[in-house]
Amino acid sequence: MRLLWISTFLLTQVAFAQTSQPIRSPADELAAARQDIHRGKITEAIAILEKLNQITPSMKDVAHDLGLVCYRNNKLIEAQQAFLKAIQDDPADKESVQMLGLTFYRMGQPAAAIPYLERVRQWTANSEADANYVLGLCYMNAQRYDDARKSFAAQYELPPESGAAHLLLGNMLMNANLPELAAPEARKALQLSPGLPLAHFMLGEVALYKSAVDEAVTEFEAERALNPDYSPVYDRLGDAYIRIEKYQEAQQALMKAISLDTSRTAPFILMGKVLLRRNDPQSAALYLKHAAKMDPGNYITHTLLGQAYRALGQEDAAKQEFDAAAKLQAAGELKLQSPE
Repeated sequence: MRLLWISTFLLTQVAFAQTSQPIRSPADELAAARQDIHRGKITEAIAILEKLNQITPSMKDVAHDLGLVCYRNNKLIEAQQAFLKAIQDDPADKESVQMLGLTFYRMGQPAAAIPYLERVRQWTANSEADANYVLGLCYMNAQRYDDARKSFAAQYELPPESGAAHLLLGNMLMNANLPELAAPEARKALQLSPGLPLAHFMLGEVALYKSAVDEAVTEFEAERALNPDYSPVYDRLGDAYIRIEKYQEAQQALMKAISLDTSRTAPFILMGKVLLRRNDPQSAALYLKHAAKMDPGNYITHTLLGQAYRALGQEDAAKQEFDAAAKLQAAGELKLQSPE
């Protein structure tokens, strides 16, 4: 009987202790959520913030904080909904406006992102570089190239109508695999600033992309005259000369590229190719082995090195290089085919 009484008493005390725990205020809950974020307890933080976000009237900063933590943890739909509510609660919440624009962009909706990112720029002339960059990409997607140029120019603090701004847009278009649109920007850049470095280089790249090799050589030579210590122009010249079988000129250009910069693999690989074409596999192997040491994952290097070893009669070494090239190429193709 005494044992039963003790058990009942203890259970009563536990129940009393549980019911007597202080109830946290919404402000305390928000503070706890922020502490959870700081500690990396994201799931717990989101649960608290979502609960607080249902309170009416809305509590200041809750939707904003919920949007940020969801955005940073790739919960983009939840972030979008939270930022929309944060803006509804406080139309002057500039960070939520900007973050909603960035969220729409990451969700693959650049047209929806534009008005929010434009609002940020209207509020703050020197808005964040990320916002200007993403806004520029959104304009490009919408084929609003003049607006894209102005946005990128703001990011890099350039006069929007300058030759440098046109060249910058050209670079962004090249990165987006739109060389036919990049070339007019490079020409406009040269029209405004005839001595601007890298504009001729871009035109040479576009010409080489179109297999207009003679035009490419002309542009690369013009770049070399303006920018003689720029190593990439020499290996692009070497590449162009190889395509039209001017191997002596290619070798000379590639030696200049290597002399200026020994940290890049491209001129070593191209030099190996030139020397193979000039029936000098021994020298070719030296350059290609150096390239393979710098970048073991390039299957083209291993293919050319296999050719050099075969020409030298080293069949075992050639087979080893060809096998390595085949494995690297297959792995690369598999990676391209695999879904994200």
